[in-house]
Amino acid sequence: MNLALIVFDWDGTLMDSEARIIACLQTAFSDLGLPELQPDLAREVIGLGLDEALARLLPQGDAALRAELAHRYRHHFLGDDQIPSELFPGARETLSWLDEQGYLLAVATGKSRVGLNQSLAKTGLAGIFAATRTADETRSKPHPQMLIELMETLGVKPSETLMVGDTEYDLEMARNAGVAALAVCHGVHPPDRLLAWRPLACLDSLWAVRAWLAAHARCNR
Repeated sequence: MNLALIVFDWDGTLMDSEARIIACLQTAFSDLGLPELQPDLAREVIGLGLDEALARLLPQGDAALRAELAHRYRHHFLGDDQIPSELFPGARETLSWLDEQGYLLAVATGKSRVGLNQSLAKTGLAGIFAATRTADETRSKPHPQMLIELMETLGVKPSETLMVGDTEYDLEMARNAGVAALAVCHGVHPPDRLLAWRPLACLDSLWAVRAWLAAHARCNR
């Protein structure tokens, strides 16, 4: 493959933040006296924008209730560091290697801009990405708008772009944008769900992503 741009999802792909997201969603529900949110239901919406996630979790709620729930979630996620999130093994090294190879790197995430900027600052990775898009500044996954905007911003064609993600939302977004995709199975969705979207491969680590790209792709920038 001749590639110029590699786009990564953040939560569940580069950062192991599942436990924190679930805990903050559960606490937000508790704050408002809502029924206990089961972990499996919370896990199911990781990767979507917060508005879309809450609409799935609370379809019977009105807009005002979901807005207050979003406020409580952000309060806990942005301010409470009792459940810290760490990069997955190999994330930093893989990104550095891809940057050295000359690839443009980007992020397409269901996080908010404030949340992504906080994570980028904590990890020191802001400077390695040529562009980023978040769900509160464009359409949420699986709509292709994030990828379309990144490709337009960076002047890259779909045929030169690869999406790397851990959920079917990432893979569906890639398909909708006409972009090839790699799946990582250390995140939220299990391999059988990911393979149903026919990614180029389903890999068990970011070290494996690096090895796969070294064997199957080259940078055409």
